[in-house]
Amino acid sequence: MDAVSLLRSQFQATYRLLENTIADVTAEQAQWVPPGVANPIGASYAHVVIATDAIMNVIIRHTAPLMAGEWKGRTGASEPMPTGEEYVNYFPWTRRVQVDLPAMRQYATAVYATTDQYLATLSPDALDQMVDLSALGAGQVTLGMVLSRQLIGHIEQMCGEISCLKGLQGATGYRYALAANAPTPSG
Repeated sequence: MDAVSLLRSQFQATYRLLENTIADVTAEQAQWVPPGVANPIGASYAHVVIATDAIMNVIIRHTAPLMAGEWKGRTGASEPMPTGEEYVNYFPWTRRVQVDLPAMRQYATAVYATTDQYLATLSPDALDQMVDLSALGAGQVTLGMVLSRQLIGHIEQMCGEISCLKGLQGATGYRYALAANAPTPSG
């Protein structure tokens, strides 16, 4: 298996993990504002899908993101996520944004398809090309690093946050998690 095939399979598994984690979230759970400065589930899910769209399409492919084209006004987020200089308003956005989970999941499916279509065009050598992530404070990094760390890693981190937020509300985090009454691995 070459590196691009490995990345494609990792993206597919990561997207499956995210969608399985969000699948049973109710609208009420999605909008619940946790104590402290943690983000609501809906805002976290919207963030990771919107960021994936932006990184994949704007930064990597140098095209318009889906949210500005065919998905404009249909992402499931009640308002756009702050970006660039407006990112200082990210925290207040997480408290205001209303997320229509079924609509966001449809948009996410389109983002996932765009990612896979792009990956299908790559040769393993393409992973060594440099990508400018200065706007994100990361400077110049390889495309392979952007795909594996900025995208796959970010999505998996958000799955953990969403799972924790589900647990705080009495729900099972990861769908494959042990039942609350199951014995622990140590006995």
